[in-house]
Amino acid sequence: MEKGRAMEIRRDDPRAPHVTDLLTHHLRELQEVMAEHAFALDASGLAAPGVTFWTAWQHEKLAGFGALKELAASHGEVKSMRAAPAARGIGVGRAILEHIIAEARKRGYASLSLETGTATLHAPAIALYRSAGFVSCDAFAHYMPSPHNQFFRLDLSA
Repeated sequence: MEKGRAMEIRRDDPRAPHVTDLLTHHLRELQEVMAEHAFALDASGLAAPGVTFWTAWQHEKLAGFGALKELAASHGEVKSMRAAPAARGIGVGRAILEHIIAEARKRGYASLSLETGTATLHAPAIALYRSAGFVSCDAFAHYMPSPHNQFFRLDLSA
């Protein structure tokens, strides 16, 4: 996949066959580095009411996915962002994150939160979140702090 070409972001079904391999890879990789501290949603969790799931496409190839979970009328959570291995470094994560932030603003959310890991493999995602304005915060919703997790928040009211 080539860098610089616009991603097409589509609302999608996380249970669709074209999502299965990448979602399985995502869950397996997180389980390997985070064990019981991995809170990524599986296909049924990503298809639950209150969760909106999108896929990113380039040249009709699945480039990644991400989701937005409503925590309250004014608060959303970024869930399960992942770029396909062949699409890393071409802007998939940024395209999905920008889409999620725009949707959260459209819904009138005052803030957007996320939980991610502390392992080395999370460094690119953390850099992306920070570049988008997310700042470190305390655990939120049902999460409990651990050495394997960190939490970020973006104020959307500004």
